[in-house]
Amino acid sequence: MKHILTSTAVAALVAIGSFASAADLKMSHVRPQDATIDKELRAFSTTVAEATGGDVTINIFPASALGDYTTVQERVSVGAVDMATQPAATGADRRMQISSFPFLASNWDQARAIYGPGGVVRDVMAELYAEQDITMLAAYPVYFGGIALNTDPVNPGDPSQSNGIKVRVPGIKSFQLTGEALGYIPSPIPFSEAFTAIQTGVVDGVIGSGAEGYYASFRDVTKAYIPANTHFEVWYMIISNESLAALDAEDQAALKTAAEAFEATRWTVAEEDQGKWEQRLADELGATVVDLTDEQLAAMATKVRAEVWPQVLEDVGADWGQAILDKIGQ
Repeated sequence: MKHILTSTAVAALVAIGSFASAADLKMSHVRPQDATIDKELRAFSTTVAEATGGDVTINIFPASALGDYTTVQERVSVGAVDMATQPAATGADRRMQISSFPFLASNWDQARAIYGPGGVVRDVMAELYAEQDITMLAAYPVYFGGIALNTDPVNPGDPSQSNGIKVRVPGIKSFQLTGEALGYIPSPIPFSEAFTAIQTGVVDGVIGSGAEGYYASFRDVTKAYIPANTHFEVWYMIISNESLAALDAEDQAALKTAAEAFEATRWTVAEEDQGKWEQRLADELGATVVDLTDEQLAAMATKVRAEVWPQVLEDVGADWGQAILDKIGQ
């Protein structure tokens, strides 16, 4: 009888050990269910489950179900949320504005060099996340940003003219200043209130997103889209250091490898994806997509770099920020 009990106890301990090695992680993101990022993260979750032999399960929570991205980043920092793929929350560290620095990249090749593997901004962001007890697993290139309006554009390619159009901007200094420099009247409004603000006429448009984002969240109030390349939108796949440390070495390695592949795939499709969403705004919504010339885009970039960059640099730390721009060659 004693032998039977001992065997049973050993079996129970083995079962407990197996259970303890499994991880059930929560991943937050900001887009609605079935949006591009939602589908890609669900595929990523499947890849991780297969690579870890079922040890690591990643449950996807779309549409900011676990809180807005600022709150989620704070919760990831303390281990209350395991993972997220989302914009950097500058409220936690103003230096994170470097990720959305206006007109930093002018084309996709430049964007990949700056934000992709080995890129200056990517490496800096990894360091800033590390200071918050967060590990960056991947960068997720989304699109070049533009301006969505629920009214007719006014001088959309001429940043020297004030157009009198009031637009919602994120509560981030760089976006507010960029809106002003391009001739708009910026109004910082939380994302959760932005749609209603446009619908009720509090503002007439939005700065801070791109074609896919406007289609996902503002398609019913978008009559015109201006692809001004205001900033390069990149999100980051992050994980709490506490959650990462709870995985064994093999599962950690499998997770990181899957994240690298996830990012590499995204860089191959992101530019084409941006074009598809701009076309959907025109074809499905009947929105006017303004065709800006290279000269107009250059004029916008020149004005913002001259007027906005010095102020944002002061906000993030002039010496710190300029050192990064110097490495990029700006």
